[in-house]
Amino acid sequence: MLGSATTVETDDLAGWMAGMEAEGPRWIVPSAEELYPALLERGVRLGRCHDLGLVEALLLAFAETPRRPRNLAAAWARLRGGPEPADPRPIAKGEQPTLFEPDRGTTPAGVDVLDAIEAVHTDQERRIAATAHPERLRLLAAAESAGALAAAEMTHHGLPWRADIHAELLVTALGPRPSPGGRPAKLAALADRITAAFHGRAVNPDAPASIVAAFAREGIEIPSARAWVLREVDHPAVEPLLEYKELARLYVAHGWSWLESWVDGGRFRPEYVVGGVVSGRWATRGGAALQLPKLLRTAVRADPGWSLVVADAAQLEPRVLGALAEDQRFAEVSASVDLYTSLAADAFGGDRGRAKIAMLSAMYGGTSGEAGPLLAVLRKRFPRAVDYVEHAARAGEQGRVVRSRLGRTSPPPSEAWRELTSTDETAGRRAARDWGRFTRNFVVQASAADWALTMLAALRRRLAASEAAIVFFQHDEVIVHCPAADAPAVAAEFDAAAAEATGLVFGQTPVRFPLQATIVDCYADAK
Repeated sequence: MLGSATTVETDDLAGWMAGMEAEGPRWIVPSAEELYPALLERGVRLGRCHDLGLVEALLLAFAETPRRPRNLAAAWARLRGGPEPADPRPIAKGEQPTLFEPDRGTTPAGVDVLDAIEAVHTDQERRIAATAHPERLRLLAAAESAGALAAAEMTHHGLPWRADIHAELLVTALGPRPSPGGRPAKLAALADRITAAFHGRAVNPDAPASIVAAFAREGIEIPSARAWVLREVDHPAVEPLLEYKELARLYVAHGWSWLESWVDGGRFRPEYVVGGVVSGRWATRGGAALQLPKLLRTAVRADPGWSLVVADAAQLEPRVLGALAEDQRFAEVSASVDLYTSLAADAFGGDRGRAKIAMLSAMYGGTSGEAGPLLAVLRKRFPRAVDYVEHAARAGEQGRVVRSRLGRTSPPPSEAWRELTSTDETAGRRAARDWGRFTRNFVVQASAADWALTMLAALRRRLAASEAAIVFFQHDEVIVHCPAADAPAVAAEFDAAAAEATGLVFGQTPVRFPLQATIVDCYADAK
C-alpha cells in the first residue's frame, strides 16, 4: 500500500526501526488479518506493516473511548465528523474476502481508498506524537502490527500435529468414539458411578444445577458445581465427578469433532485474534489454541528432520512488576531463573509456596486466608513493587484508567458503575474494590503483553531469512518449527530477542527476563 518513514525519539527504538528496514517497506494496511492470509497463499511475505485497525483501537482506548469502531471507514468518518459505520463481523473460517469488500464496511464511501488510508495514517501519527510518551506508543503500534503479521503466518504455517496420535489418545482416555448424541464409554461409566453415589437417583453430570441439587438432597449445600468447590466436599460422588469434568472437557473442547475441524494435512491452524483481550493478550476464534491440555501436547511433533524450539518466559508478570516499579531489591531476586525460589529465600524462609501466594496476592489483590499476612511481608521487603500495584488499584477504585508500560489503556468503568459507586455506599464500595483489582492486575498483565509482543516481533525479524517458522504463541510461550540443524541457532535467537525486548520496553532495567529455550521433537518433552 503506502510506505512511510517515522521519526523516532529514542536511540533504542531508532535502532529497532532501522533494523526492520531490512525487511523492506512498511506497508500501511487497513487490516492485516483480512489482507495478509491471501498474500501468504500467493507466496508473498510482508516484512512489516502499520495495521490501521489495530492502531486505531489502541488510540481509541488511549483516548478512553474504546467502544467506538476502529475500521477504516469509521476512522475516516471521525476525521470529517460523519457517522461511524460499525466494525464488520469477524471473518469466518475458510472465508476469503477481497481486501476492500464493500459489505464489510472497510471502504469509505465517495473517496479514493488510498486517500483515506493516507489521511487516517497521518492522523494516527499526529495523535501518537501528541502523547506524553510518543516513543512508547509508537513502539506499541509497531509491535501490535508485527503481531498481526505473525498471527497470519502462524495460521498459514500451522502447528505440526499428528492426528493419528491425537485419535489414539482420545481412545485411551475416553474409549471408542461414540455415536452421535451418546457419551464415550468412560464418561458413561463415570456417569453411572455418580448416579450410584447418589443412591441411584439420576444426576446429569453435564448440568451444574443437577449436581448442586443432588448434593442438596444429601444435605450438602454448595454454591456451585465448580471443581474447586467440589474438592472441599466429603462425599463419594466427588471423585468420579472431578474425573468426569476433566474428561468431558477434553471430549467437548478437543475431541474427535475438534480434530476433524481444526487439523488438516498434519497441521493445526488456529485463528488468532491479536489484542483479543483488553490487556493485549491474544485470543482465538475457535479451536481453543490457547488452552491446549497437556495430554494432547504429545500429538505436537516436528516433521522428520526438523525440530521444535519451545521457549517460555519464567515468571514473566512478577518480573514485569519489578521492572515497572524500578525496585532494586526485587531486581536482585530476579537474577535467578526461578524467581519464586529466590523470593522465598530472601523473604519467606525458603518456602516457595508462600512466596508465590504473596506475589500473586500483590498482583491480583488477594487478602483472604494467609494472603494478607504474606502480602504484608512482601510490602515490607519490596515496598516499591507493592506500592506500584496498589497505586493502580486506587486509580481503578476512583474510576480512572491506567496504562501499560507502552501505553495500552484499561477501559473506563461504565456509567452504571459510576452511578452505583456514587449512590449506594455498600454496593458501591464493593464495586470500587472489584474495579481496583482489575486495574491492579491490568498494569502488570498489559505490560507483560507489551514485552511478549515486542519479543515476538524481534524474534520474527531475526528468523526472517531462515526456514524457521514461528508456529505457536501463547502469552509468554513461543514455539518455532525449524530444520534440526538450525535449532541451536534458533534457540540463541530467543535469548537475543528477549534481551532486545527488555531494552526496548523497560530501558536499562536490572531485572532479568530469562527466556528458556528447549529443543525437542515433541512438545510434551519441553520443560
